[in-house]
Amino acid sequence: MSSGRPCDRIKIALNADVKYWVAFNNIPGIGRVRLGQLESYFGGLEQAWKAPAGELKKAGLDAVALRAIGQFRDSIDPEAEMARLEHHGVQIIVCNDKIYPRRLKEIYDFPPVLYIRGSLKPEDEWCLAVVGTRRATIYGRQVTEEITADLARSKITIVSGLARGIDTVAHRTALEAGGRTIAVFASGLDIVYPAENEKLARDIMENGALLSEHPLGTRPRAENFPRRNRILSGLSLGVLVTEAGEDSGAMITAHMALEQNREVFAIPGSILSPASGGTNRLIQEGAKLVREHIDILEELNLMAVERQIEMREILPESENESVLLKQLSAEPSHIDEVCRKSGLPAATVSGTLAMMELKGLVKQVGTMNYVLARELRQEYRVRVE
Repeated sequence: MSSGRPCDRIKIALNADVKYWVAFNNIPGIGRVRLGQLESYFGGLEQAWKAPAGELKKAGLDAVALRAIGQFRDSIDPEAEMARLEHHGVQIIVCNDKIYPRRLKEIYDFPPVLYIRGSLKPEDEWCLAVVGTRRATIYGRQVTEEITADLARSKITIVSGLARGIDTVAHRTALEAGGRTIAVFASGLDIVYPAENEKLARDIMENGALLSEHPLGTRPRAENFPRRNRILSGLSLGVLVTEAGEDSGAMITAHMALEQNREVFAIPGSILSPASGGTNRLIQEGAKLVREHIDILEELNLMAVERQIEMREILPESENESVLLKQLSAEPSHIDEVCRKSGLPAATVSGTLAMMELKGLVKQVGTMNYVLARELRQEYRVRVE
């Protein structure tokens, strides 16, 4: 979730158009596709913001979008909106920024603008969504606490939705274990929902991030929650459902994760408990049954995350090593993909990777597939897509 450079905080994008991204994001119905049309036609959103309706129509906007812009544009002051965000300590990332979360941009309907309070860090690339019912049982709370604490101690960032029940337990447990956590809002970041989690939200800002796609002032309407769930799963390597009924919102998150080609994990429960009906069904449908956090780490090839994080701090001995380190992660990458992304000749990549493997910087985990590593003992599995 980074641009490849260690950083403590993501600053507001150094993008001259950012205030116009924010301004357009305040207009209902103007989403990523239409913003893409405008940027392509005008070469920048500042020109689009100032353009008359006739030019906007030439850019490809339909009558619905034109009406929305006509209705709202005059009441939105881009400069004032940025000042308001600064007052609330909100930072902005737009989807064409290099620091936009890499995995989130892989999903079909990724948000064009992200609002952030707190900080995202490079190590947040290794994150897992933990979700479940708002009406957690004693069993659900216990297993969520145990597994989340172990994941946090293993340097996995915990992503959840700040809701009552399992979400709250997951966030709080991650913080108590000394880990990082990200809360994704279904409202603007100036509205904590539920209000009882106000203090928890402040604590998360100190050791993680609050994140939303919605402008300030957006209320937590019912239709926002399913869309929020796609961000939970989109940010993450996978989704763990610890306790959920068959009609729980957590099941929506799990199904979105499957659509996004993410791993789905579930904690089994009593067949007599309605609170475990959803998790048991997920297991029946093929979700990975989880008894302890190791089950998740092994499935996702994350047994050595702490070492992978250390690797980000290693100074490469050559420019080629530096380039290749930025192309590799805990997930296996084929040498052909590394060549394509790095722009280096195949012979250079092959020779440099061989030297880096001898030095313990990378590990070959299958036929010409590589991961970042230092004296790794875990045997990685390479999935054939």
